[in-house]
Amino acid sequence: MSNPIALIGRAGTYLLLSLAAFVSIFPFFWMVVGASNTSADIIRGKGTPGGALWDNIVKFVNSFDMVRVLFNSFLLAGLGTVLTLLVASMAGYGFEMFRSRFREKVFGGLLLMLSIPFAALMIPLFMLMAQLKIINTYQAVLLPSIASIFIIFYFRQATKAFPSELRDAAKIDGLKEWQIFLYVYMPVMRSTYAAATIIVFMANWNSYLWPLIVLQTNEMKTLTLAVATLAAGYTPDFGVIMVGAIAATLPTLIIFFLLQRRFVEGMLGAVK
Repeated sequence: MSNPIALIGRAGTYLLLSLAAFVSIFPFFWMVVGASNTSADIIRGKGTPGGALWDNIVKFVNSFDMVRVLFNSFLLAGLGTVLTLLVASMAGYGFEMFRSRFREKVFGGLLLMLSIPFAALMIPLFMLMAQLKIINTYQAVLLPSIASIFIIFYFRQATKAFPSELRDAAKIDGLKEWQIFLYVYMPVMRSTYAAATIIVFMANWNSYLWPLIVLQTNEMKTLTLAVATLAAGYTPDFGVIMVGAIAATLPTLIIFFLLQRRFVEGMLGAVK
């Protein structure tokens, strides 16, 4: 017979995991159900699907230039992700592979900058962008986020597991440093790149405060900003807002599920 104490412990574990799963899934469930109901139904707390889904979708699409908004979002998120991964991985590679007596001091200074809240940087950054005359442009959104200190730190820590023998062998074969990085390092660290892609893409896609400050016309707004404007009126249509929330959530879910296996490997520091 099984130990009663072990059975109780196992049942408690499953109960806690089930509760955690419910708490995690319920907001998405409520969002999907809300998208099919009218605003009045949502205010009353109706928890079952309704028949207003198509009407809410039509209202959402007609609220702004959907093609332009999606183009802005995918361009900023996609290009920002590629540039961030490139810059951060090069920096992480350099910090780990090249020796210098000032290396740790510089790296420590970068990590110290993580303690500075973004609210303290907004005004100086905005003044800098204004002086460069790039307010209300894609460059103004992308430039401050490309050199992500956290992603640099992540790549440096992951690079510690990179076999130094591969680099030495590549040098013996006559490869230059940029060729080693491009043809040896990047393929070997693909799990790390996959995990970082999810993190950076989600951050860029969901970015709200900085784009809100520097993007000043409707033609430049992203999907996140567009959805936020739906709730800015005196009588917001919560059904339409729920549709917008689903539209803003789906791309990040798709990216995560496509790279899920690589994400786990990358977070565990796997090198193949």
